[in-house]
Amino acid sequence: MKNKIFKSNPDLQFIRNDIKGNLFIDGKYILKEEKDKQPLGKFLKWISSKNPQKTEKKQDTFIPELIKNDTFTHSSIDKIVWLGHSSFYIQINKVRILTDPVFYSLTPLLKRKHKLPCAIDEIKNIDYILLSHGHRDHLDVSSLRKILLYNPTVEILCPLGFKKMLASIGFKKIQEAAWWQQYNVNKLDITFLPAKHWNRRFITDYNKTLWGSFAIKSKNTSLYFAGDTGFDAHFEEIHIFFSSFDICLMPVGAYKPRYIMKWAHVSPEEAVHAFNILHGKIFIPMHYGTFDLSDEPASEPVKILKHLESENEINGDIEILAVGEEFYIKH
Repeated sequence: MKNKIFKSNPDLQFIRNDIKGNLFIDGKYILKEEKDKQPLGKFLKWISSKNPQKTEKKQDTFIPELIKNDTFTHSSIDKIVWLGHSSFYIQINKVRILTDPVFYSLTPLLKRKHKLPCAIDEIKNIDYILLSHGHRDHLDVSSLRKILLYNPTVEILCPLGFKKMLASIGFKKIQEAAWWQQYNVNKLDITFLPAKHWNRRFITDYNKTLWGSFAIKSKNTSLYFAGDTGFDAHFEEIHIFFSSFDICLMPVGAYKPRYIMKWAHVSPEEAVHAFNILHGKIFIPMHYGTFDLSDEPASEPVKILKHLESENEINGDIEILAVGEEFYIKH
C-alpha cells in the first residue's frame, strides 16, 4: 500500500479552504496522483542524439546585454532588476527581495556567460530570498553564503523540505510552505503556488523537497514569479484565485529537445500562453542567456518572443531587460 499523506506548514495559512497540503507518496512530492518521473530512456536518447540545430547554436553568440549598476539598491523607488537567469532584485513597498540567486558558474563545464551588474557586496539590506526549488541553477550554496555574509538578518521563503539544508548554511530565519500557503511577511502578501516541475540535487533525493512559484502582492501591485515549470492546468487554477498580475516573470529558455524539456520547462510560446491565461499586464522573460542548459540556440527565445509580439499574440506588454537594467514599477 502506498504511504500517502499531505504535507504543509502548520504555522502558515492556506488561501484556499479545499487544500490540505502537498501530496507526498512513499517519501516523494508529486504533482498528481500518479508518480510522474522522466523515463531514463529519453535522457539516453538525448545524450546519444545529434542536436539538429548544432551548427546554428555554435554560430549563435548571443549574450544578454549587461549594464553595470551598483546603485540599484540605493533608492526607495519600486523596481525590478534582472541579475541573470532566474535571479531578480525586486523592491516593492519598501521590501527588498532576491529570487533564486545564482551568481557563479554552475560547474567548470556550465559557466556563467555574463557577469553580475555589481559586486555581490553591493547587494545589501535584503529582506527576503525567494527560492522556487532546489536545482543548482536556482539554489546555489556559494551564492547564498555570500548573500548571508552581507545580509545577516535576511529571511528565506522556500518550499517544504529545505529548512535543514538552509540552516546548515547559517540562515536563522526560514519559512517553508506548501502550495497555496501564505508566508508570514510584513508589508506584502507572498503566497507559494504550484508549478509543474521536480527536484534533485543528489542521486538519492528525487522529489524529497517541493518546488513551486510565487505571488507577491502589495496594496497597489501584483507580481508572479513562475520559477521553473512545464505547461499545465495550474495556470488556470492560479487565475481563479488571482484574477490578474501586473507583472509576470516567466521562464523562456531550456526548452529543447521538447521530448525531454516539455515535461518541466515551458517553451517561449507556452510561456506566452500561460501569461495570457494569468491575465498578465507586463511579461518579463527569464531563465535564458546566462547558462547553456539545452539544445536551442542562445538567441532563439528572444527572437520567438519578438515574433509573437509582432503577431499580437501577447495580451500585454513585453519588457526584455538587460542584466542590471532597472525596470520601475508603475502603480
